[in-house]
Amino acid sequence: MLGRYQTPVGSWSHRTTFFWATTGATIGLSDLWTFPHMAGQNGGGVFILFYLACLLILTLPLVLTEAVIGRGARHGVVIAIGSLARGAGAPPRWIWSGRLSVLAGFLVLTFYAVIGGICLAYVFYAAYGRLDDASPRQLAGILASLVQEPENARHFMGWHAGFLILVLVASMQGVTGGLERALRVVVPAFMLLLGGLLVFAIQHGNFPAAVDYLLVMRPEDVTFDSVRKALTHAFYTLSLGTGILIVFGAYSAPTTPLKRSVLAVALVDTLIAIVAGLVLYTLVFSHGTGGGEPLQGFRLVFIAIPESVGVMPGGQFVLTAFFAMIVLAAWSSSLALLEPAVSWLQERLAAPRRRCVLLVGAAAWLVGLLSLFSFNAWSDITLLGGTPYRWIEMVTSTLLIPVVSILLAFFVGWALPDDMVARLIGRTPVLLRTCWVWVLRLILPAIIVYVGIHYAMQSGASLCNGGGSPFWCSGDTPIEDPAGTPDATSPEAPPEGITPGDGSATEDEPVSDPQPEKSEAIVPPGSTPVQARPGPEPSTPASNNDMLYHSV
Repeated sequence: MLGRYQTPVGSWSHRTTFFWATTGATIGLSDLWTFPHMAGQNGGGVFILFYLACLLILTLPLVLTEAVIGRGARHGVVIAIGSLARGAGAPPRWIWSGRLSVLAGFLVLTFYAVIGGICLAYVFYAAYGRLDDASPRQLAGILASLVQEPENARHFMGWHAGFLILVLVASMQGVTGGLERALRVVVPAFMLLLGGLLVFAIQHGNFPAAVDYLLVMRPEDVTFDSVRKALTHAFYTLSLGTGILIVFGAYSAPTTPLKRSVLAVALVDTLIAIVAGLVLYTLVFSHGTGGGEPLQGFRLVFIAIPESVGVMPGGQFVLTAFFAMIVLAAWSSSLALLEPAVSWLQERLAAPRRRCVLLVGAAAWLVGLLSLFSFNAWSDITLLGGTPYRWIEMVTSTLLIPVVSILLAFFVGWALPDDMVARLIGRTPVLLRTCWVWVLRLILPAIIVYVGIHYAMQSGASLCNGGGSPFWCSGDTPIEDPAGTPDATSPEAPPEGITPGDGSATEDEPVSDPQPEKSEAIVPPGSTPVQARPGPEPSTPASNNDMLYHSV
């Protein structure tokens, strides 16, 4: 028999677990290698203020919506929406928003685990000294050898499987003994590692240059495009549309202060992204000999940081801690992404949790192989210019996540009666509740449609640079690569010595890292980034099939 606050699949044992678990879910890799570069290139502190405003207007109402749906129904995603629809007398087809949400979270997990496998490999590369005193060309070769060479695909598969096993082992221990305990330990450990790395960076790097780049107010660098990037990143950064927040809300007791918790999660997520940017650029700005703009994405994390830190005192230990921190971020997000599918399968089959975790994990590994092989053995296999990985990422980011978010906004804003909405949100001033409902009804759907269409257009344009020649591409007009224009996620151009790649995905992409066109004049003299060091030109043309072109 279930206890007062229990769900059929589990419940948190502490009121604060919702905060820790949701923070762990939202600390994505884009916080480490996308947001800091985006902020630095689009006005610094001014961009961060715009971004916080976008969080308040767009993200927080949707985060709260998903969390209260879960807590109100006390079930997994699909049954939660179905039960609320029945209680409101709404059509049963609303349940499809829950099904699509589970599918979106599962698909994100499949390619997120591939990136997690790369990060896990680099923990051991750093620990064994393989990255010590390596040149940019050598570091690029290490990354290309792991990711792009077909003969090493089995090694890549091993790291991918190893990362997923770490996720599955924790999840198999249950909601309280596994998920809750792990996230309450891992998220503070991540923060401690980040704080320790900040102290090290301040002592051995160029901290004033990083502060100038990230935090100084530069309104002259802010354009409409900057505001759009802030809006897009705000939408994709807090795991909306993947079912995580509904499940975590269902696990929370009615006494959990959800409104304060979601606000705290958004602020902490932003703070972590800022501190991570200070760490990365403090280290990178301390090294380098030429001009150029600050790095982002894979080149920043896997090339520039090892080159900079490898020559510093204790570099081997610091690099190991750095990549361990990244693994913790990827692992906590993957653990959260696994949960909607596991809880749905438990309720659907009435099966033991361990069996459900194994089934979902095996499926995630198999589907993840489509993404993994897209970067090496199957890199030449494309459909309309995109590899299997690229299409999985595009369908998830341009279709599933925006559609689910719009459906949930309409569901709460229009399908549920006012008295049910009032019960879901709890004690709230009438004016605030009314504003929340009308934002869900009108403002958020319009913004999400704009974000989704814009990202879809840029993603479609990026496929024109592949070998598939999609029907929407013009043979006479060159297609602007969204990677070069500015999640979830794509890194910028491949580093020197790595074949293909001359650009990255747009800053607007949820799983993409940006390649802006801003001037590098804001980088202080003598503090130029690592990638400024000259290197050989890539020998082959750009390809959006490259892991260095699109990543989580």
